[in-house]
Amino acid sequence: LILYFHTGNFLPFRNPANPAELGFNGSCGGERSDSAAVEMCTRLAKMGYVVASVDYRLGWNPLAATDVQRRFGIINAAYRGIQDARTAIRYFRKTFEDNGNPYGIDPDKIVVWGQGTGGYLSLTMNSLDNYLKIPLATNGKFVYDHDADPMTPPIPMVIEGINGDIYGTSVGINPADGDTLCMPNHVGYSSDYALGVNLGGAHADSSWVDPGQTPIISFAVPTDNFAPYSEGVVNVPGTNLQVITTQGSYLIQKENEAQGNQDPIVNAGITFDLAAEQAAAFAASPPDVQEPYAGLYPFNQPDKPGSPGIPVTVAPWEWTSFAGVNPADPCNQDGNSARIYIDTIMRFYAPRACFVLELDDCISTLTGLDILPDAEVGLNAFPNPATDFMVLTSDTNHPMREIKLYDEMGRLLQVIPNIQTSTYTLTKGQLQSGRYIALIQFDHGTAVRKLIFQ
Repeated sequence: LILYFHTGNFLPFRNPANPAELGFNGSCGGERSDSAAVEMCTRLAKMGYVVASVDYRLGWNPLAATDVQRRFGIINAAYRGIQDARTAIRYFRKTFEDNGNPYGIDPDKIVVWGQGTGGYLSLTMNSLDNYLKIPLATNGKFVYDHDADPMTPPIPMVIEGINGDIYGTSVGINPADGDTLCMPNHVGYSSDYALGVNLGGAHADSSWVDPGQTPIISFAVPTDNFAPYSEGVVNVPGTNLQVITTQGSYLIQKENEAQGNQDPIVNAGITFDLAAEQAAAFAASPPDVQEPYAGLYPFNQPDKPGSPGIPVTVAPWEWTSFAGVNPADPCNQDGNSARIYIDTIMRFYAPRACFVLELDDCISTLTGLDILPDAEVGLNAFPNPATDFMVLTSDTNHPMREIKLYDEMGRLLQVIPNIQTSTYTLTKGQLQSGRYIALIQFDHGTAVRKLIFQ
């Protein structure tokens, strides 16, 4: 199951007072029926996924007078979107458990896919797993001084009793007017999902990334001037109004790899489709963002004429069929050019999702291998990371037969045949410091292990 969340700056695409006025949100799109959303959902459905293009609550004031007010507005908008995304997950889980699974989903293989503004949701909900992360965010960016009294503590911009909990499973009431800000739906079902995908967007606070969180696949423009690729300030499109400091796909991929969250992709031990193109895209990126990460594909763009460092587009996968849209930047009306980027998105996503979602038939097709869980053969590696050598061990009744060692780009570096033992010492030798993938052959299959030499 893929739940697809559209773009739109957390604002309606059509002017609520005049629906014929398009681009009210300062964007070229913002509905679940956007051209790019329909194209990608259709392609994913043809792959065999159940796909739903999902609405979420919109509304905040990007033109508020102060940066604190704008920050308050954007975190509340994102919080509502995350609640709605998790509610959508629970709805489909409910249909699986209670209604005979009418959509034919596998609840263990749910993907949250966000485009543009939806990318803020899919990138951030991955790690917003504890409400306290909001009041404890970096530099106190989600708390504010409500009374100008230095003797009273600042107040969080999101409060569970007012806004509902992070899952949208508790009532939230605005005490000022009694308005219901959160109404629980489908309580009692899990809000968990298996994989996140973001096309652009950014993350609220990289300090929220912890071990054990959901893997993510990212696509972004390294010179994006609206949402940072590494770290920077988000501005209101078409203005110089600052909103919030956030972290983008590059930094979030780095943090997730460091925490082991990307291991299903990093440890796949194959040369993925588009690996060479991905490596070339990193090499062509700005100098400070050239370190490759397994789950990230950079879409480098030429500069706008006369605007050095500003890309011609920050979302080359988007286009609009509407004439007369007047957002901050001109809209791409060439669907063919956007579809070329969508071709790459699908080619990059599909094989990597096979490993994250544990699609056995797909993995067997890609690898030609019967992949074994470590526990089945008692596989271990220590120390890992290592400086000079590490010891690989397995159960005595499951001796290792052969080891193939690959670098992160899937290039075969070493083949160690005829091991025939349950203990093997792997020396660093001429290997460079870095991360490697070992495919360890046993009698009835192959195990995969990430190894790090410092």
